[in-house]
Amino acid sequence: MKVLVVYYSMYGHVYQLAQAVAEGVRSVEDAEAVLRRVPETLPRDVLEKMGAAETQKQQAGVPVCTLDELRDADAVIFGTPTRFGNMCGQMRQFLDATGQLWMKGALVGKVGSVFTSSNTQHGGQESTILTFHVTLLHQGMVIVGLPYSFEGQMITDPVTGCSPYGASTIAGADGGRFPSENEMDGARYQGAHVAKIAKKLTL
Repeated sequence: MKVLVVYYSMYGHVYQLAQAVAEGVRSVEDAEAVLRRVPETLPRDVLEKMGAAETQKQQAGVPVCTLDELRDADAVIFGTPTRFGNMCGQMRQFLDATGQLWMKGALVGKVGSVFTSSNTQHGGQESTILTFHVTLLHQGMVIVGLPYSFEGQMITDPVTGCSPYGASTIAGADGGRFPSENEMDGARYQGAHVAKIAKKLTL
């Protein structure tokens, strides 16, 4: 059973969560995690001005996702940073290119799930995941979130990401905060949870 983890990460926060999600997938027997990134749409000089060139370089070894890989996966877990309460433009452009899959019903019945990051605690993490779900529903996917059986989302001290909609992290206003262990645990839990449900659906 193949679970595709498809993400975009400008500064590395979502990339770290994606790796934890993949770990969670691999913890489930007979589940294969395939890590992929979506194509970058910004020129290199713009990324350099934004201070993101080095992070992009670190992710260069992760292959860019193809539409065939979406079609062939048993489940897809998407990761995107928050942009004003929505997914980032790179992810939106990638999904906008899936029209042929939609016409063929290629993703109908597959598990779909989402994780995210934002700079601030109330920076639109939940709205980003919920609005992402709209696209997955149009594709006929079966949406899976992060249930309260992951008890780490019940804590209030220290401040942490994660909600019933999906794992998340808070990067801080300057982007200097990276995923905490609790947030990484949430991502691992989500990966395993998705894999277990996808396994049941593919029997």
